[in-house]
Amino acid sequence: MLVELTLQDLALFERAALEFGTGLNAVTGETGAGKSLLVDALELLLGRRARASMVRKGADRARVEGRFVLPLDDYGALVGRWLAEHLPEALEEREQEDELELILTRTIGRDGRTRAHVNHRPVTQKLLRGLAGQLVEIHGQNEHQRLFEPAEQLRLVDAFGGLQDTLEGYRERRTRWLELVTRLEDLEAGESERLQRLDLVRFQVGELEEANPSALEAENLRAERSVLRHASELGIELGSALHGLSEAEDSALDLLRRAERTVNDWSSRVPDLEEPAAGFREASLQLEEACRSLGGFLDGVDADPGRLQHVEDRLGLLERLERKYGTDVAGLEERLHSLRDELDMMANGAVDREALEAEVAAARKSLAESARRLTTARGGLGAKLQKSVEGGLADLGLERARFSMALVPHVSGAERDLETDRRRFGASGAEGVELLLAANPGEDPQPLRAVASGGEAARIFLALRGALAVRRSTPTLIFDEVDAGVGGRLGPKVAGNLERLGDHHQVLCVTHLPAIAARATRHLQVSKEVEGGRTRTRIQWLSGEGRVAEIADMIAGGAAEPTALAEAQRLLAD
Repeated sequence: MLVELTLQDLALFERAALEFGTGLNAVTGETGAGKSLLVDALELLLGRRARASMVRKGADRARVEGRFVLPLDDYGALVGRWLAEHLPEALEEREQEDELELILTRTIGRDGRTRAHVNHRPVTQKLLRGLAGQLVEIHGQNEHQRLFEPAEQLRLVDAFGGLQDTLEGYRERRTRWLELVTRLEDLEAGESERLQRLDLVRFQVGELEEANPSALEAENLRAERSVLRHASELGIELGSALHGLSEAEDSALDLLRRAERTVNDWSSRVPDLEEPAAGFREASLQLEEACRSLGGFLDGVDADPGRLQHVEDRLGLLERLERKYGTDVAGLEERLHSLRDELDMMANGAVDREALEAEVAAARKSLAESARRLTTARGGLGAKLQKSVEGGLADLGLERARFSMALVPHVSGAERDLETDRRRFGASGAEGVELLLAANPGEDPQPLRAVASGGEAARIFLALRGALAVRRSTPTLIFDEVDAGVGGRLGPKVAGNLERLGDHHQVLCVTHLPAIAARATRHLQVSKEVEGGRTRTRIQWLSGEGRVAEIADMIAGGAAEPTALAEAQRLLAD
């Protein structure tokens, strides 16, 4: 609720700090004293367009500041969620975990420029309007009633019917359906790319499987190619070398063996020759092994052009694939394994898509059933709400007015495409609610904005608010000129309605009716005085004799009248 309102250099207010309480707060005073300036000040917090003329003469700027305190439960939880999305710092700064303190400030410069702050942090005018509109609602001769808004009408009707749990169940199903739809759309958005990729992967897998690359095979083929390319030269040159080493008369091997025997014979007599003898024996063995190995190699050397061509072709294929895929043959093997895995995943993706489509269909069916239950429940509230509102209207002197409620589907027709379903299943159901009123007999019911105007507007909204009095709603309601056109007979009834409304809301009422002032929990008097050649508006809370005198003055225009004083005391005693 609004705990405190501070005004500085606003029109006739030089400085004022007002504290408000729960229930009904009445604002009284002579015509022209400045009662409506309080409403003007709160409208500034609601984002109304400011005028430079509102700055007090001689001041550089005017300032309006409202301090609000809300428990973070019920309606306060809704405001908390809004803050979490738009102004999370306000939640971080709170001192009490179970309540929220908000300080809304609007300043107007002499040049007409304005600034907005929430908890002393600069914010945009739009953000201030969004927040203030959830805290304060003004009913009077203006077009900024929150009750005009379709979303507010729907929320109040749901609260009137106790449909919060039904609505919450619908929203949970809608969230699940939207999540699945988004996943399906993301999948479909990538379907073209997926199919292109699938074709490419299939081709590459086929290409690499046909090539069957092997790093070991490539290494062997390169060695074989080197031999086949030089088979003739190898046969001649290595054959000649082998002949001289082991096959010719007095070959190197024969000479080495004779030297080995000679040194070996002498080593038995000359110990110093044992080491050379061992060296010759080892050299002889190594040369024999080398000659055998060379001979075996030469036996396998065959100048085979056909085999060479086959090797060249095979290596050429592997080398082209290496260039194409930017890796060596070992990398080609790894690439083939990874492409096979990707192909399996994409094949499974087709199965996943079918499963996801089935999930979307099931979620849509569940959502549609939940929306149907919500629609049925709302439709069943019409007669009960009509009776309650028309009873309130009659009690406020508008007994000839007729009220009704219409459900307006978001989508007509049975189209089932996703875009249509998105419009059909809104955040609060498959339809909106429109409150309709025929203020006079013979007129067709029309939306509130079209008929709730002039002096009857505040009483119409009072009747609606009385019927829809719920805690999950705007905490502070302000009624300006609710008593316009109301005589003495209706005064107590209007006062009773405002007092009862104060059980669920903080109510601020600017009034000329003594019956309303007497029913108020707190009574605030606005007066105007001239001091030092300047006009100032002053405000004071009344109690005791001062309050009796003010109400008596409202009754007879003179607090000294004994009958007026007696009537004032009677009203306060009721």
